[in-house]
Amino acid sequence: MELHYTVAAQTDAGIVKNINQDSLTVKVANTPYGEAAIAVICDGMGGLEQGEIASAVVVRTYEQWFLKELPLALNEGDGRLASSWIQESWDRLANDCNARILDYSRERKTTMGTTLTVLLLFEGCFYISHVGDCRAYKMTDFNNQMQLLTTDQTYVAREVALGHMTPEQAKNDARKNVLLQCIGTVSHVEPDFVSGEVQTGNSFLLCSDGFRHELLEREMYDYCHLALENLEWNVNCRQENSRLMSVQLKYLIEQNKSRMEKDNISAILLKVMDR
Repeated sequence: MELHYTVAAQTDAGIVKNINQDSLTVKVANTPYGEAAIAVICDGMGGLEQGEIASAVVVRTYEQWFLKELPLALNEGDGRLASSWIQESWDRLANDCNARILDYSRERKTTMGTTLTVLLLFEGCFYISHVGDCRAYKMTDFNNQMQLLTTDQTYVAREVALGHMTPEQAKNDARKNVLLQCIGTVSHVEPDFVSGEVQTGNSFLLCSDGFRHELLEREMYDYCHLALENLEWNVNCRQENSRLMSVQLKYLIEQNKSRMEKDNISAILLKVMDR
């Protein structure tokens, strides 16, 4: 069964910052082996100089991988992709970007960095590489499930995992934005890698931390999945459905702003179809 994808994205500087340091991209491409989709979201470090440059460099790098390296790999492998090849390829890209940003920072005697969450959908599987505290969710109709696919690489998330802090304490801790690693500020980056199966009707949400701070997961599920499930999901309706998905994301961004979220706010939404 060949899968198809409808996508949408929104980003906003928010109510405080003059510059939007988030960068993102989402693309769908036809291949001889079916459609493929990639989504990349990067949060340039707030408080560090030129974070928007760091995030844009990483987004462009993974975008070029999708447009150039992936087609070559598909041709050489007769359409088959090894999960290990994707992970190794993305780890290389992350560390190439890390080295470039470090060199740029040293030359200009400044500091910058970015998080990274990248998602690839192809042939019934998803693949995710992750550095920092953006998030990727998978939403399904089964039990109204919204599954968090990534783990926040933050000080407070580690403390919660170790049992040293409750989730409520972590939410209110002054160190909640302290990252354990990000691209451009460490000597070597070790991204998390996650993969799994995709089924028709699934939705995927990638978002910066500014998108989720003031929202409940139930709100994100309701507006990004449940409210859209009765649309006619096929390639002929893709343009209109993408517009409606963008409307839902924009509404949630405005909700964040009305609740006084101070960070940049970004999100990407992807819907899986079989016709």
